[in-house]
Amino acid sequence: MATHSDTRIKVGIVGGTGYTGVELLRLLSQHPQVELVAITSRKEDGVPVSDMYPNLRGHVDLKFSTPENANLEQCDVVFFATPHGVAMSQVERLLEAGARVIDLAADFRLQDTDVFQKWYKMEHSCPDILSQSAYGLPELLRDKIAQAKVIGNPGCYPTTVLLGLAPLLEGGKALVDTQHLIADCKSGVSGAGKGASVPNLFAEASDNFKAYGVSGHRHHPEIVEQLQRLAGGPVGLTFVPHLVPMIRGMFSTIYARIKPEAMDTDFQALYEQRYAQETFVDVLPAGTLPETRSVRASNQLRISVQRPGNGDQLIILVVQDNLVKGASGQAVQNMNILFGLPEQTGLNHVAILP
Repeated sequence: MATHSDTRIKVGIVGGTGYTGVELLRLLSQHPQVELVAITSRKEDGVPVSDMYPNLRGHVDLKFSTPENANLEQCDVVFFATPHGVAMSQVERLLEAGARVIDLAADFRLQDTDVFQKWYKMEHSCPDILSQSAYGLPELLRDKIAQAKVIGNPGCYPTTVLLGLAPLLEGGKALVDTQHLIADCKSGVSGAGKGASVPNLFAEASDNFKAYGVSGHRHHPEIVEQLQRLAGGPVGLTFVPHLVPMIRGMFSTIYARIKPEAMDTDFQALYEQRYAQETFVDVLPAGTLPETRSVRASNQLRISVQRPGNGDQLIILVVQDNLVKGASGQAVQNMNILFGLPEQTGLNHVAILP
């Protein structure tokens, strides 16, 4: 679907009270070709958005409304910043009305419905729509995204791991041992959402650093499904997420063993060439180490390629803001692709320091 510079994209957001919802509002309120039409919340029906999020005062003048009163069918695109299962219950109605759907939950991330049911404890209610949806990682699947009516926005951890490993697996001949990949990942507490929970209390999360989901995490099958598509065969991945005492940010350290026949590869050059045309993927100069603060509040993802002692161990360091490139910023990037806009439209925010 193409658009023109004088055309406004009518946007609705379902579930706008959480962190990804308010991040969508922050980004879309500054997007030059977006008209915010509706933002839904049953609990906050009638409450001005700026009362809940004062940072949006003067930028968003909408009030929250119930989904029934939001006129979402009149939108060109509807974002779902909701719990898993909500988007798939409403997507058919919206598609019939001619809207596009971008889901920030997991309803359209996994093509295998049995795997989805195992990890999300619910049956998939629209497998026919799922089979036609696109996995929304622009740097890997841009052409498919452009033609899709439904996009499953990737999880935050998968975004870092997939972009970190893609140059090593693409092209039908992996340069590393695909059976023993390791992703050691850390996220700030906003990745757990806004819902109240004891582990995310300040007294619990501050001055603490812990692993979780070691025996199994929902993002593991999502990462593996996409890695197998890239590699063209089975992939073995050890994935361990951690919670670190910061609000925003994600740091993934990925380990891969170089195959003997690939030892002469210039991996720095490989990554630089692969992402040379990607606005939101920055391959740092050789020897440089990334920091999470270098991407805070931006849609930028930064990658560093390390090969200690020029040996057979490759270490890929990846940082992003989990709420922007890891969620809402990537969703807006997908919207731009859908409507034929330059991907950076409304997303040229410089990271904030300190």
